Amino acid sequence: MPAPLVLGIETSCDETSAAVLRAPRTVLGHVILSQDVHALYGGVVPEIASRQHLTAIDDVVAGALREAGVGLHDIDVIAATAGPGLIGALLVGLTYAKALAFALERPLVAVHHMEAHLFATELEHESAHPPFIGLLVSGGHTMLVWVPEWGTYELLGETRDDAAGEAFDKVAKILGLGYPGGPAIQRVAADGDPRAFAFPRPMLSGGQTPDDPDYFAFSFSGLKTSVLTRVRELEQSGELDARRADVAASFQAAVVDVLVAKVMRAVEARQCNRVVLGGGVAASRALRDSLTAALGGGELYAPSARLATDNAAMIARAGLFHYEQGDLAPLSVTARADLPFPGLARLTAVGV
Repeated sequence: MPAPLVLGIETSCDETSAAVLRAPRTVLGHVILSQDVHALYGGVVPEIASRQHLTAIDDVVAGALREAGVGLHDIDVIAATAGPGLIGALLVGLTYAKALAFALERPLVAVHHMEAHLFATELEHESAHPPFIGLLVSGGHTMLVWVPEWGTYELLGETRDDAAGEAFDKVAKILGLGYPGGPAIQRVAADGDPRAFAFPRPMLSGGQTPDDPDYFAFSFSGLKTSVLTRVRELEQSGELDARRADVAASFQAAVVDVLVAKVMRAVEARQCNRVVLGGGVAASRALRDSLTAALGGGELYAPSARLATDNAAMIARAGLFHYEQGDLAPLSVTARADLPFPGLARLTAVGV
């Protein structure tokens, strides 16, 4: 019996994407259409995103099928993002997938977007399988999880306010660097001094212990405010143009220091030196380089830039896992902006 073909559909934010996956991890066709219009507004406008998805989804799915060399009737399983994300955007992709599943009489899998980011790396690195420490860093989420096996996740820490990607977007806007913020800041920071400004490292101090509620947690709101204050001072003194790269580099260094320190705490607590990155910020060279150095002889797995961003290949891969587990969705399933992470448990005891 041939390995199943999975059609993945992703519309959680501002990328319309479809992919055809041959089990277990062969991507036959993959289309990602980014909505550049949001750069005009310095961030994603939900109503515009939804309308763009409606306009594009037929062509995007057709493109993925064409690239894979298959037709709709060749598809065995349909997987789509059900949350979290922008509710209007989510509804476009999930409703489209439900219609296909009904018309083709195929099983439907509703996928959690952040769980899929963990599977994205495994598509390119076969060794990126549990057990591992997972760091999910995107525009909407920052999560540190322990993954002893697929489908079982322990939440060690998450952001209390801004996600790491959101902080990059906001600081890039403050610096006049455009959207999305991560790549823009990385580009400008290359010419700056990461030690030029002593920005805070929130929720990171030498006196913290594993029993401290902030030990694995993240917060980037205060860091963003510190950058805003310094930028205003530089504007008043007429120095901003000359120091913009230094601000970008110092901010990036602060975020990376916090992320790396929290990951290494998790590595020590779970006695596992295997780390998997997921989400848009996973494409950061500074983050990868710092984690590689901190891990020493440990293993770091990170997705390519194409699979770090929101994409349907990861949805198809996560969908395949749940399909094999018999975890199918009824046609009555609906999208949720706050969809719970499947199999996620809160931190229990740190030392076990």
